[in-house]
Amino acid sequence: MNFRLLLFAILFLIITPAAFSQKGASQLHFSVSIPQPASHTYEVELHCKRWKQDTIHLKMPRWMPGYYQIMDYVKSVENLLAKDEKGESIAVEKVTDNTWMITGIKNRSFVVKYTVATTKQFVANSYVDSAHAYLIPENTFLYAEGHLNIPVSVSLSFNKTWTKVATGLDAVAGKPNEFTAPDFDILYDCPILIGNLEELPSFLVRGIEHRFIGYNMGNFDKVVFMNNLKKTVEAAVNIIGDIPYKQYTFIGIGPGRGGIEHLNNTTVSFDGNGLNKPGAMNRVLNFLAHEYFHHYNVKRIRPFELGPFDYDKGNRTNLLWISEGLSVYYEYLVVKRAGLADAAILFSNFNGNLNNNENNPGRLHQSLQQASYRTWSDGPFGSQGDEKGKTISYYDKGPLVGMLFDFAIRNATENKKSLDDVMRLLYWKYYKEKQRGFTEAEFQAVCEQVAGIPLTAIFEYVYSTKELDYAKYLGYAGLKIDKQSIEPKEKGTTQKFSISKIDAPTPLQIAILKSWLGE
Repeated sequence: MNFRLLLFAILFLIITPAAFSQKGASQLHFSVSIPQPASHTYEVELHCKRWKQDTIHLKMPRWMPGYYQIMDYVKSVENLLAKDEKGESIAVEKVTDNTWMITGIKNRSFVVKYTVATTKQFVANSYVDSAHAYLIPENTFLYAEGHLNIPVSVSLSFNKTWTKVATGLDAVAGKPNEFTAPDFDILYDCPILIGNLEELPSFLVRGIEHRFIGYNMGNFDKVVFMNNLKKTVEAAVNIIGDIPYKQYTFIGIGPGRGGIEHLNNTTVSFDGNGLNKPGAMNRVLNFLAHEYFHHYNVKRIRPFELGPFDYDKGNRTNLLWISEGLSVYYEYLVVKRAGLADAAILFSNFNGNLNNNENNPGRLHQSLQQASYRTWSDGPFGSQGDEKGKTISYYDKGPLVGMLFDFAIRNATENKKSLDDVMRLLYWKYYKEKQRGFTEAEFQAVCEQVAGIPLTAIFEYVYSTKELDYAKYLGYAGLKIDKQSIEPKEKGTTQKFSISKIDAPTPLQIAILKSWLGE
C-alpha cells in the first residue's frame, strides 16, 4: 500500500470519530413545516443521527422563561411517532404526561414526527393562521433530557407567499430559512415569526444594529416612532454602559397584550394604529423600554435561581421584584431620560403604581419576597389563585420600593451614587466577571456597598408587609405624597394618591431631584 495512503487512512480513522461527535452525533436538527396554516397547525420533525446512548427521553417544556406560569405545552402535541433511517416504525412509550421514551437506538439514526395544534393568540403561545405563524420554541421543540447543552439546528418550510422570518437565532449562511443555536437554552430564547412581515427603518446604537420587524403593525409615522425608539434604547444603554449582543430585534407579533424578553430580541404585542392618540406613544415606549431593559435586568443581571433553567418544574425565586419591579421603575426613567416624557408624565406613571398598591388590601398580607416566589400560583399580577385580596403585584410595589432605594442611595452619598450604580455593579461583577446570578444577600451587599451605609430599614419593605415610609424617602428628593378621599369606583378604591414637589427644598433635595429626572 502507498505509504501516504496508509497515513491518510490512519489519520481518517483517528480524526473522523472526533469530528463526527462534534458535528453529527451530538447535534439534533428540527424541520418545521406549515402545509395548512388555516388549520392552525404545523408539523415538526426531529432528526437525530447516531444517538450515542441506547435510550433517549424526549420532553416538551412546561413553561417559557420570562413568563412564570405553567403552560403545559404538551397538550398541543398530536400524533407523535418515530421511524428509523429505513422508514420503519420505532416504538415510542409515553412515560409521563410530557415525556416520551425511545429505546434500542444506540448508534442509530431516527426521526420523530409530531403535529402542534394552536388555539390561542398570546405572546406565550404558538399560533398559526392563514396570514402568519408565531412559534414559541418551548411550544415547538422537544429536548433530550440531560442534553440541553448540545447544538441544534432548525429549518423552516412555509407558504411561498410569506416573505420574511424574524427571530433571534443565527442564520446559516447560504441556506435560506435555516438557523442554528449552540444549545437548547439559546434555541428556547428565540421565538420565530413568519409571514408577510414589515420591517421598519433600522438604527445603530454604538455601532450595533437594532431592528423592528412585525406582523400587522398598522398605520403610523414609522420614522418618528423609530427615532423615538432609538432614543429609548440609547438611554437604556447609557445606564449600563455596555451592549452585550451583536444585533437586537424587536419582533411585533400583532395586536394584543404582553411581551416577553430575550437575550437579543423581544416579542411584543404591537398595534401602531393608535399611536397618535394622547398618551399612546408614552405607553408604547414605556412598554418597549421595559422589555428592552430586560435584556440587562433578568437575562443578564439575574437572580441566582434563574439559571440553568428547569423547563420541567420551573424556577422559583424571591427576587422577581428586582427583575420585574425594577424594570418597571427603569422603563419610566429611561423614557424620561430619552427626552420623550416630562416630569408630569413621569409622576403620573408612578402614580398609577402608587394607587394600585396603596388601594390593595393585599399589601397588608403579602411581602414583595412572597409575591415573587408565589407568582406561579398567584399569577403575574398577583390576581389569581385562592388568596385574592391577600396578594400584591410586584409590578406595582416593586418600582415604588426601587424609588425608595434610589433616593436613599442618592441621599447617603450626597447625590454621587444612585440605583444606576447598583445595576452597573451587578452587571459587571456577576454577569461579566462571575458569569452567574446573584443571591438575595449579594444584592443587599451591593446596594449597601454603593450607598456606603446599611440599608436594613429599606429591605424590611421587601421581606415584610411594613408600610412604605414615603415621607422619609421621597423627601430626600424634595417630593411628597398627596392623598385625598374619593368615591369608590371599584371595591377597595377609596383614596387617590399622587406625587408632588414640596415647598422650599434644600440644595441637596434640588440636586437629587434634578439628577433623578435627568435634567
